[in-house]
Amino acid sequence: MIIQVLKKLQLLLELPNGTLYYHFSSKEEIFNFLVEEGMKLLKNSIEIKIQKCETTKDKIRAVILIQVKAVIKYRSVLSIIFSQIYGNEARNMICVEKVSEYIDVVKNIIDEGVKKGEINKCNSKFLAYTIFSLTSTIMMYTKNEEYDISEIFKECEASVFGDIF
Repeated sequence: MIIQVLKKLQLLLELPNGTLYYHFSSKEEIFNFLVEEGMKLLKNSIEIKIQKCETTKDKIRAVILIQVKAVIKYRSVLSIIFSQIYGNEARNMICVEKVSEYIDVVKNIIDEGVKKGEINKCNSKFLAYTIFSLTSTIMMYTKNEEYDISEIFKECEASVFGDIF
């Protein structure tokens, strides 16, 4: 699977064969870079977007929208991350670590909302994982089909906001 993604990445960046290996010493190093940078991109996107939000609900809506857009734009990278979350090898641990860091950002938003009284008291860690799990749901739901971002966003929003506000 890594080789397929590397080929897609090479085509996307319009790089000649072998160019990626000029900057990276191995497939594993490229993989680690993709995981780290991919999850960092998601975290940074959220941190930037939520600065403009006043309420916790708006912040969570921003998280959901970012995840919907990320699935559509970075499906290949996210599918690699998901495929490597389980296991005991170094690459599995890196995936778990980076996904957990992202989920912690979401958990902190939820915790802040609970403290402010904007969200009903809940298991914020579980809810953060639930929100992240929408990413895999979106990937499966949109696979090989036409989709409307706003409709997917509405469905995700309805799934999350059922009992917490």
